[in-house]
Amino acid sequence: MLRFIQNFICFGIESFFYIIKGGIKFYLWLLVLISLSGLVFIAGAIQGYYGMIVTGLNDQVTWGIYLANFVFLVGLAAAAVTVVFPAYIYKHKETKHIVVLGEMLAIAAVSMCMIFIVFHMGRPDRAWHVMPVIGIFNWPNSMLTWDILALNGYLGLNVVCGFYYLYKKYMGEPVNTNFYMPLIIISIVWALSIHTVTAFLMNTMPTRPMWAHSVLPIKFIVTAFAAGPAFMIVAFSIIRNNTDLEISDKVFDLLSQIVVWCLGIALFLTLSEVVTEYYPSTEHSFSLKYLITGMHGLNSLVPFFWAAMIFMIGSFIALLNPKIRKNYTILPMVCIVAFVGIWLEKGMGLVLPGFTPSPIGEFVEYSPSIIEIMASIGIWATGLLIYTILAKGAIGVLLGEIKFREYPDS
Repeated sequence: MLRFIQNFICFGIESFFYIIKGGIKFYLWLLVLISLSGLVFIAGAIQGYYGMIVTGLNDQVTWGIYLANFVFLVGLAAAAVTVVFPAYIYKHKETKHIVVLGEMLAIAAVSMCMIFIVFHMGRPDRAWHVMPVIGIFNWPNSMLTWDILALNGYLGLNVVCGFYYLYKKYMGEPVNTNFYMPLIIISIVWALSIHTVTAFLMNTMPTRPMWAHSVLPIKFIVTAFAAGPAFMIVAFSIIRNNTDLEISDKVFDLLSQIVVWCLGIALFLTLSEVVTEYYPSTEHSFSLKYLITGMHGLNSLVPFFWAAMIFMIGSFIALLNPKIRKNYTILPMVCIVAFVGIWLEKGMGLVLPGFTPSPIGEFVEYSPSIIEIMASIGIWATGLLIYTILAKGAIGVLLGEIKFREYPDS
């Protein structure tokens, strides 16, 4: 046991010194992310001092841009399964080589989820209220407690699987499949559960008719499996162009096909919802009408919806063309458009209009305050910083530049 601890400490130290080495582009990227991450502390200090009054939230609209980002990022975390599943279930060799980079993305995304939740809480010092034993962990009655278990469990699985694999690679030893593979299988199922539970958290609210339908969990999963691989295509392109790590074209071909078909299903579900709500045109369709065309002179979300549709439909049509999917210069740019479109549709276009009108019919508009925007930019920068650090260390191990060296006793 002592030997293992010593080796693991060496693994951490060598990884640290490898991570801090890099060229001018790497240091500039870190400088930008660290600078933007400082916005978290500025916004957090202001919000902590003055309270939630500095946000755009009100009595009618109690979920804003913090929860919109949270819902989106849960999907981004779950999307790690799009590389884990092909690698270990279908034995896709090219994907197995870089699957740990997907697990590192899951860790970064869940970390961002938790920071957004802390900002949304207003009083994070009271988080102990929902902790087991010391608080009132109302499980299984509360859907929120299911979400807490799902997210923390998924984070733990990816930390264990990802770092266990890297440590074994560092030591030059094979993984213990009797230990490792059951965790991989559990993580695959768990990935689906975290976004399903998040959808249940929303669609079990009967006072929010825009969310109260059984298709929501399916829509959450397909949008996650479109946005996640889109992000990975961009990240893997940057890694392949700026490091010595070889990432096969087959990885990009697989991920781009997942993006295009899941994006197509997501669009189908969105348009089906529009027809379902608009055709009978009852009071239950008011939230969707407010989102698409505006109501009673309130239309701040309308541009977000139409921008999302243009981005999603445009990128879907582009990705249907095999020549674009195999053009590895254009492909990342199309994926960025798809990623932004899904964020607009899933965050601004789903979470926010669900609160307008209120259960008693009040139409109140919400716009994020400058504090919320600062915090959101800072949290995204923090998440990208976490992913950059984790991915850099993982790449060093995969390339064999971080490996165990047996030093003779002095």
